[in-house]
Amino acid sequence: MATIEKFEDLEIWKKSRILNQEIYLIFQAEVCSKDFSLKDQMYRSAGSIMDNIAEGFERSGNGEFHQFLAISKGSCGEIRSQLYRCIDRNYITNEKFETLVNSALEISKMISNFMHYIRNSDIKGDKYKKQ
Repeated sequence: MATIEKFEDLEIWKKSRILNQEIYLIFQAEVCSKDFSLKDQMYRSAGSIMDNIAEGFERSGNGEFHQFLAISKGSCGEIRSQLYRCIDRNYITNEKFETLVNSALEISKMISNFMHYIRNSDIKGDKYKKQ
């Protein structure tokens, strides 16, 4: 298995970035562009997924990385809940709703698997390497 040297190489971060862009595009439509509170919440939630993956990775320790991944996973759930508000307000189609919910679920599952891997790894992170 290749060593990941930067968070941009992580598949979960790449997929989170795509989801973030898709959330952004929802609010470019006139029908929901004025729902400022939902828009702000969704931008923050979607950004939190990718940002916490990046921050946890950069902490260079598996314990902290695990904690930040847990926050990212929580943000995936938050996005799914907010997508229900979008569909209930007719901001998005059923097809777009299903696509985005499935994307958030996939990312959440990937994060869970990664958390499991980190928890059971003998490697504890760069900051624990002996000089």
